[in-house]
Amino acid sequence: MSQKIKIDGVEHDLDSLSKDAKAILEKLQHTDKQIQDTNNLCALLTRAKKSYIQELKREMIQGKSGVDIASLFD
Repeated sequence: MSQKIKIDGVEHDLDSLSKDAKAILEKLQHTDKQIQDTNNLCALLTRAKKSYIQELKREMIQGKSGVDIASLFD
């Protein structure tokens, strides 16, 4: 069974694509992977940013109150 790709709702047999079309398809697939990798990295960095904000808040509260909030939960 040959592989197919759907473009604008129309299925195309990959074996019927020209050499140039196959090369473009490879570039498209590579681009899609890069976008996904970038989205994953963005999610990771967003999570790290939120963690740093929480850390900063704890540090600022500790500085004002003199109480180590984290030690209350150990």
